[in-house]
Amino acid sequence: MVSTPIPRLWIAFCLYSCRRVNTGTAHNTRDVVLLDSKAQQTDLEWISSPPSGWEEISGLDENYTPIRTYQVCQVMEPNQNNWLRTSWIAKGAAQRIFVELKFTLRDCNSLPGVVGACKETFNLYYWETESGPGRGAGRGPGGAQYVKIDTIAADESFTQGDLGERKMKLNTELRVIGPLSRRGFYLAFQDVGACIALVSVRVYYKKCWSIIENLAVFPDTVTGSDFSSLVEVQGTCVSGAEGEASNSPRMHCSTEGEWLVPIGKCVCKAGFHQKGDSCEREYLSLMLGRFQRDFLMSG
Repeated sequence: MVSTPIPRLWIAFCLYSCRRVNTGTAHNTRDVVLLDSKAQQTDLEWISSPPSGWEEISGLDENYTPIRTYQVCQVMEPNQNNWLRTSWIAKGAAQRIFVELKFTLRDCNSLPGVVGACKETFNLYYWETESGPGRGAGRGPGGAQYVKIDTIAADESFTQGDLGERKMKLNTELRVIGPLSRRGFYLAFQDVGACIALVSVRVYYKKCWSIIENLAVFPDTVTGSDFSSLVEVQGTCVSGAEGEASNSPRMHCSTEGEWLVPIGKCVCKAGFHQKGDSCEREYLSLMLGRFQRDFLMSG
C-alpha cells in the first residue's frame, strides 16, 4: 500500500519564513569539518530509499541563508521505513567523529487523523567502509551493514499554532561515533513515520592545533579515540633553544582539542635571550660572530 503524505508546505514555509526559537550550539575553532550540508549550495544528491520517502528541497536557514535540506512526512499509513544516506565521508586522520543534526519535527497531536501512525523520532546509523564513491556504494540504505548510533527525539516539536506565529523550533542533537578504523563512512537516517525537516548535518572531528609553549613547538595533533584519552606529544625546541637535560618538553592533547598538562620546557642557549615565544641572539654574541666571520673571510 502506498501511503499518502501530509502536504509538505508546512516544512517549506517554516524553512523560508519562521523565526528561530532554539539557539543550538556554537561551532568550535578546534573542529575539523568533514561534512557541512549548509555550506553546499548545489544539490546534495543523497540516496533516498524508497524514492517517494525523503525529499530534497531548497530553503533558508535561521539567518536567511540559502540551504539544501531533506524532509519527509509519510504519516498517514503505519509501518513506514524511509531511508536517507549521505555521500561517502572520508574520515582523514580522525578516529572519533562528531555528528551534529539540526532539525524540526511536527507534533503528532497537531496532525488530524494520524493517531497511531505518526511518530516523533527517527533513527541515525553509520556504515564504515574502505571504499569511496563508486565502490560498494550500490548497496541501498537499510542493509545489515549499518550500525545504529541512536534514536533521535526532538526536545521541541511544533504545531499549527507555531506556524501561525512563524516560530521555527529548531532542535540540535550531537552524537559521537568511534573509534573508526576504515577510510571513511556513510551516515543514514531512518524515518519510521514522522514529519521531519532535516535542516543541516555537520560532521567533524577535533584536534589540538599547533602552538608554542615554554619555547617548544607542539604540532597539530588529532584527539584520541576514547572519551577520556590524553595523547602525549613531544615538543620541539624553537631555534636558539634547547631542552632541559632531564625534562624534555611534553604536552597532552585532550579529547576536546585542548592542550593540557605541560611537562618540562626549553630554555634559550648561551648567547641567546628569550623574547616572546622565540630566542634571539644576544647583541654582543651577534657582533662577535660577525667579527669572526669577517676575519676569516679577510684571511
